[in-house]
Amino acid sequence: MNPGNPFKKALAAKQPQVGLWLSMADPYLAEVSATAGFDWLLIDGEHAPNDLRSTLAALQAVAPYRSQPVVRAVAGEVALVKQLLDIGAQNLLIPMVDTAEQAQQLVRATRYPPGGIRGVGSAVGRVSRWSQRSEYLDVADDEVCLLAQAETVTALKNLDAICAVEGIDGVFIGPADLSASLGHRGKPGYPEVQAAIEDAIRRIVKSGKAAGILTSDNQLARRYLELGATFVATGVDVLMYANAARKLAAEFGRGPQVAVKAGAAY
Repeated sequence: MNPGNPFKKALAAKQPQVGLWLSMADPYLAEVSATAGFDWLLIDGEHAPNDLRSTLAALQAVAPYRSQPVVRAVAGEVALVKQLLDIGAQNLLIPMVDTAEQAQQLVRATRYPPGGIRGVGSAVGRVSRWSQRSEYLDVADDEVCLLAQAETVTALKNLDAICAVEGIDGVFIGPADLSASLGHRGKPGYPEVQAAIEDAIRRIVKSGKAAGILTSDNQLARRYLELGATFVATGVDVLMYANAARKLAAEFGRGPQVAVKAGAAY
């Protein structure tokens, strides 16, 4: 939680931000990840078992480090957005944004009246350091970095309109859902999907907004950065651990099938 929001400033300055996806849903591992030196860390509330309290714990764990936390909500619900902001999530990634109208509603959810509908309760929240930041209400709207996730054919059709919404700082392409929407479920590397992703990145960049994406393929990550994507996540913590653990077990002739057979003996 940083007054002024360094992550938002970096995106506005078009400084490439390389990140890591946190799906382990554990603050201890979040802090370990924060020591690695990534520019940003995605605390996932959509496909990882995070709730409000575990998200808070992750935010607290990474706070002392330079890596900037981005929180992905499970959905763009106004009440949830309010709660996430109050616990100090300055950078929000909202999934399944298909239209400009949805994007506009999200902007309103992150702004205080009269420009928005965010409930005023920061005085008792972490975001204002429990009222220690007496200027918070005056600067709050400007400190929020709002990222919309475009991950369907409908979203791509409406991409230019979504990018044109004032208050949307960036648009993130979701490869997994997009590949499914295009009829190639589980195949984000399929040529049609990649062509759609590259076209979307170019359109987002042309609009002046920051483009983002997640990939565990280093070559693709570099390609997206070359295309102008500003915030690129290059791996997922739980998959990194799973792959490393399986590789280590395999080196000693162990693996899932061996484990099942051993367990059956008891």
